[in-house]
Amino acid sequence: MMISGFTIIRNAVKNDYPIVEAITSILPVVDEMVVLVGASDDATEELIRSIASPKIKIHHSVWNTQLQTGGVVLAEETNKAFALIDPASTWAFYIQADEVVHEKYHVAILEGCRTYKDDERVQGLLFEYLHFYGTYRYVGDSRRWYSHEVRIIKNDKRISAYRDAQGFRIGDKRLNVKRIDAWVYHYGWVKSQEKMIAKMKDVSNYWIADKEEWERFMAQENMFSFEDYDSIRRFTGTHPKVMQHRIQQQDYDLQLDVNKKKLKLKHRIMYFIEKLTGKRFFEFKNYRVI
Repeated sequence: MMISGFTIIRNAVKNDYPIVEAITSILPVVDEMVVLVGASDDATEELIRSIASPKIKIHHSVWNTQLQTGGVVLAEETNKAFALIDPASTWAFYIQADEVVHEKYHVAILEGCRTYKDDERVQGLLFEYLHFYGTYRYVGDSRRWYSHEVRIIKNDKRISAYRDAQGFRIGDKRLNVKRIDAWVYHYGWVKSQEKMIAKMKDVSNYWIADKEEWERFMAQENMFSFEDYDSIRRFTGTHPKVMQHRIQQQDYDLQLDVNKKKLKLKHRIMYFIEKLTGKRFFEFKNYRVI
């Protein structure tokens, strides 16, 4: 059994992505790591090379500036990276630039890959998610944060990234997947407010096609505030070892109120049902658990 890792990255330094931590977190479970580096305005490639692992295979790409709606360029680049993995691989492990896997899940990941490698019904493996918000102390716990997603797929080139590469499909069909006991830690919302706004401005060209709408977006005085959350909770677990240095280097402090619940009545009811039962009903699922 062979497992290939793959990811895409552009402007990692400029936008403060934890891409080194993301890649490093899955290196122990992959046999190769394909990194598709988009043409950048900073030292992104040098940052990737600093990892200095023989498993890493760097490739280059230029993002399509004509794909300006809904982040679909991310899916196109993800598909390019997927196409570059070793044809001999059974599985492909996709990690995004702001996602990290805790080392305590490596055994479960490998067990899942071994268990289902010859099962033709299984097209992917499903991870649970933690979405950190503001600092490393808080996680979003409302329905606005997706709870699961597919991050390991069979090396089947019928599979392609869906929409903004949040997940995968075969054409319009959802993948048949098995759950594994592993979590992805999503750190995309952990930055200072200044860095968050700078990142939003940098990636806006790939999300907003209409020129007037883009100009209105860029002209906003209050583009983003960490106070605009609906529900968060304290994180009481441990972070991946690869994140420890970054966490220690955090140079800002943010105090948020975990008792604040800014939820519409329907979402408030669903929120409390989820807390009571541990189940999230009526959630959009980009996969089919079998």
